[in-house]
Amino acid sequence: MNNPKIPQYGIVSNIQYMTGLAVRICKSVLILAVVQITLGVLMNLLELFVAPAILRAIEEGASLTVLLAVIAFFSLGIIFTGTAADYVNMNVIFGRVSIRSGIVSDLHDKFCKTSYPNTEDPDFLKRYRQAYAGTQGNGECTEAVWDTLVKLLKNFISFLFYLLLLTALNPVILGITLAASILGYFFGKYVNEWGYRHREEEAEYRKKISYVIDKANKDTPLAKDIRIFRMQKWLNGVYSRVLGDYRSWHSKAEKIYFTADILNILLSLLRNGIAYAYLIYLVSKGSLSASAFLLYFTAISGFTAWVNGILENLSVLRKQSEGISLIREFLGEKEAFRFEDGEPLSLDKDQDYTIELRDVSFRYPHAGQDTLRHINLTIHKGEKLAVVGLNGAGKTTLIKLICGFYDPTEGSVLLNGRDIRLYNRRDYYKCFAAVYQNLFLLAGNIAENVAQTDQGIDMEKVKRCIDQAGLTEKIRSLPKGCNTKLEKRVYEDAAELSGGELQRLILAKALYKESAVIILDEPTAALDPIAENEIYQKYNDLTKDSTSVFISHRLASTRFCDRILLIENGVIAEEGTHDELVKKGGVYAELFEVQRRYYYKKDVLNKRG
Repeated sequence: MNNPKIPQYGIVSNIQYMTGLAVRICKSVLILAVVQITLGVLMNLLELFVAPAILRAIEEGASLTVLLAVIAFFSLGIIFTGTAADYVNMNVIFGRVSIRSGIVSDLHDKFCKTSYPNTEDPDFLKRYRQAYAGTQGNGECTEAVWDTLVKLLKNFISFLFYLLLLTALNPVILGITLAASILGYFFGKYVNEWGYRHREEEAEYRKKISYVIDKANKDTPLAKDIRIFRMQKWLNGVYSRVLGDYRSWHSKAEKIYFTADILNILLSLLRNGIAYAYLIYLVSKGSLSASAFLLYFTAISGFTAWVNGILENLSVLRKQSEGISLIREFLGEKEAFRFEDGEPLSLDKDQDYTIELRDVSFRYPHAGQDTLRHINLTIHKGEKLAVVGLNGAGKTTLIKLICGFYDPTEGSVLLNGRDIRLYNRRDYYKCFAAVYQNLFLLAGNIAENVAQTDQGIDMEKVKRCIDQAGLTEKIRSLPKGCNTKLEKRVYEDAAELSGGELQRLILAKALYKESAVIILDEPTAALDPIAENEIYQKYNDLTKDSTSVFISHRLASTRFCDRILLIENGVIAEEGTHDELVKKGGVYAELFEVQRRYYYKKDVLNKRG
């Protein structure tokens, strides 16, 4: 197993970080923490002294009035302190959740704005998951750390009071009790962390169980196979076997934990037995009163609890600090692209923009060879450019380079002669509106999906774009029009759009942005050739004043473009208009003829069928 990475930030630094967040987001978290500590220590002292104080009053022959006064003092003190502590404990959650929510927002903001290559980097994604895990449940570390700090300080202050009390009894007994408590804690901790040391083995069992459950209950496509091929019995058998293995693992763990508990009990008996024997010895000699015996007897038991509490909370705090450190490290990761530190770029759709790829090569991380090699390409304002080629030729990679999602491994991408790496990359992204292969909808209404926001929506513009995309009649047929919700996974009354309707809605979204360049990266790959051709013609008509880049593996769909690039083996193999490339008789012409024959035969068979 690899050695764990040393956290970049220590415990003290992380406490300062969380304190700073509390000051910035919700100061009441700190105030209530101080109140919790004060009430907790006060309650411990009241519970320690209540019985010895009453017994001492009886020993000294105090009057009934004095005895009742002592009882009333401690009773009212315990009631008031306990009530106040319960009230504070119920109200601390709100401020702590606010701080955790602020951290979650920061993590989401970092991930949504990070340099695009990070979103495909397994190491970056792993660090994001690790950081985000610290905000789940009750906050794991970001919320639970406040409880740990309160308990730690409460235990430490109570420990100091008990330490002063027991030092007056006998320093040797104190030393034995302290040493035995520390020894018992670390022994128990080592054994009880058996599960942590074998967490990867447990995770493997849980992963298998989750996989079977997901496939059986949540995987809609598999639901058909389960019924058609009668897979129920087989899936139940797989689940039973994996669950049986997991139970065996837990049985082994419980035996180890049980053994540790027995040994801990024996050690506690030995530790407390020495101290109690000494107290009994003092009482038998007449050196210790009954009330003092009760006080020290209670203090010894509590002392062990405080020592264990301090050590346990320090251990928990260390783990929580590691989680907070992961969050801070993720938030502080340096970006591959320039953002706010780059040159600002003011864009106007009506301006002339020329995008140039100059001797560009690109290789994905850990890949054995370049995906694109020595690409030289200039895209002029208003030009309709098509990029075609077989699957895996590098078409989408080329688009990602043009859009600035990747930086070239070699060469440069220029905007009006300036390297885009000099600019604020977010400003550069404003040049583009894009429709990619994986179409998706937001869980909002139609207007929000077109405008890509839920605030400041220009409804007239939304309706105009919907109309231009040819979706007006469909929207009018819906009960709530543009306010109709989408995504049935979120809204029960959501509308469902067909493939063609979804294409038109995505087109309306691209039109709404009014960008200088529109990118269409095989958004119609799932449609038949006729439907795809209709969609592309619609795109062509509506983007006549914009620079457009069309990607398709169906060559006939892009015949209307001013220029066609054929990408083959990572290079621009052929370039020209459709007619020029067909006349040339090269690879493009061969592919076009193959596709023409295929779709012609398919069309004939469909008509006969």
